[in-house]
Amino acid sequence: MKQVVRSVVFYAGYFAALLVIGVLFLPIAPFLPLAGRYRLLNLYNYFLMFWFRIACGVRYDIQGAHHLPDGPCVIQANHQSEWETVFLQVMKPPVCTVLKRELLRLPIFGWGLRLLHPISLDRSKPARAIKQVLSQGVSRLNTGLSVLIFPEGTRVEPGERRRYNKSGSVVACRAGVPVIPVAHNAGERWPGRHWVKRPGVLRVRIGEPIETAGRTSDEVLADVEAWIETQLIDISDVPRPQ
Repeated sequence: MKQVVRSVVFYAGYFAALLVIGVLFLPIAPFLPLAGRYRLLNLYNYFLMFWFRIACGVRYDIQGAHHLPDGPCVIQANHQSEWETVFLQVMKPPVCTVLKRELLRLPIFGWGLRLLHPISLDRSKPARAIKQVLSQGVSRLNTGLSVLIFPEGTRVEPGERRRYNKSGSVVACRAGVPVIPVAHNAGERWPGRHWVKRPGVLRVRIGEPIETAGRTSDEVLADVEAWIETQLIDISDVPRPQ
């Protein structure tokens, strides 16, 4: 019962903050340069990180932030919930996110996303989506933006495993930038398919840059997957599949 009450309180703040963003920030954001838009709209993400911790009794254990490079990179992380989409926006801004096009249709939230130049994909056309990731991903990196892509392609429940896609590694190899692997157990605290949040420790591990120079995308992907899965075995409360 306590978790239910905490979750209700959390969502009250969640939607109240979203309304504030829509009324006060969105009208201003289009007139700002891209870096200014990130700083302004990321205030919402910083608030959610804080509010989730306070309202739901979650403690953060984030390690490896010193591995983040100064220049652009491709960030690849496992995908379990909404939480990591918030955290990864503030981990190394500005970052261009690869996401499904439907998210841009959401009121307020989707409008803000559009202003941050994401790579929005139509999942009903997978061949076209892959070409779009490769071309636009390299273009974003060349302008100084980092690119965030979830190699699993969709949310995966804790304790489950899905084949990793190599598009992010291909983009990194083509642009000649490193890959930063990230592992977390956010789905154990913020479930992807249930609105009730769970208290406890939310662990994040940020890995050392995986270099791409002179390497194939398959080699890079193998390193990314091996690192993330090894970390998940260590930080997850839910056993990983063998």
